[in-house]
Amino acid sequence: MAIRRVRRIIRKVDPWTVLKAGFLINLVIGLIWTLGIWVAWSIAVQRGIPDDFADMLGRLTIAFSPDGDLYFRVVLMLAILWVIGATALLTLVAILYNMVSDVVGGIEFITLEETVETEPQRPRPVVHVPTNGSTSTISDEQTVEQTLG
Repeated sequence: MAIRRVRRIIRKVDPWTVLKAGFLINLVIGLIWTLGIWVAWSIAVQRGIPDDFADMLGRLTIAFSPDGDLYFRVVLMLAILWVIGATALLTLVAILYNMVSDVVGGIEFITLEETVETEPQRPRPVVHVPTNGSTSTISDEQTVEQTLG
């Protein structure tokens, strides 16, 4: 296999594509985060950890109530804010990158490209048949297909 170095330059990033892809990725991150907090809170409630924590803080005269519904609403609101904020930030970065790449030329990177060397294809012989019915004096090596390139 032959390996050659290829220079690639990223000059433009489509902000609309970044917006769509970023929204989906951030939505999945927000869902995973929200479900993870919900599962962790459910396990903590089954073990009695929030009530024990509230009792300990009550002895220190600090008011704390383990209200799971309120905490879940806060986590859900933070997840929504994350999706909106991170998607907007990614789109803004794409727009700024396009503006900066006009000045500096973009990001350049070099990749190695492997090519499989194949045998060059030889032209196939063409049968030459004269129209008058006589035998041809041209050999097979002299009559080959001409490919238009």
